[in-house]
Amino acid sequence: MSDAARKPDRILFVLIGVVSLLVVVALAVVFTRGDPAQLDEASPAGVVQRYSKAVIDGDNAAADLYLTDGARSRCRGGFQGEPRPARVVLVSTAERTNSATVRVSIVQQSQGGPFDPSEYEMEDAFSLLKVNGAWKIDQPPYILTACSVVPAKQ
Repeated sequence: MSDAARKPDRILFVLIGVVSLLVVVALAVVFTRGDPAQLDEASPAGVVQRYSKAVIDGDNAAADLYLTDGARSRCRGGFQGEPRPARVVLVSTAERTNSATVRVSIVQQSQGGPFDPSEYEMEDAFSLLKVNGAWKIDQPPYILTACSVVPAKQ
């Protein structure tokens, strides 16, 4: 065989090798991604992170710990219209002396479309207050509202 006939074979083997390497790297990245880093619990973003995780996990008692008394008194139960959000992503934090606003992107998954399942994303904000030196959520986004005790209707 001549060198001209072997060149396409070498190029093909190199291309297959490069594609295989890219597939291995992509799989390694996907399977080694862990949970997001825990933010400082003393920060507004850390409080929102822990509250959001509790809501997504369906742990209303844990979520309740991050609410102000006012938020608990206004609570009418969790959002019942759709499944819990799939994930919450921090967008920005505006911290003031005794209040803070944490903007988040909330990713929802839904079933029933022609190309099941589908995701959609919305942006909303948490309002926090400093209570006895600790950040507490005074107003969560409606889709992330959860409380363990629903007050009696008056």
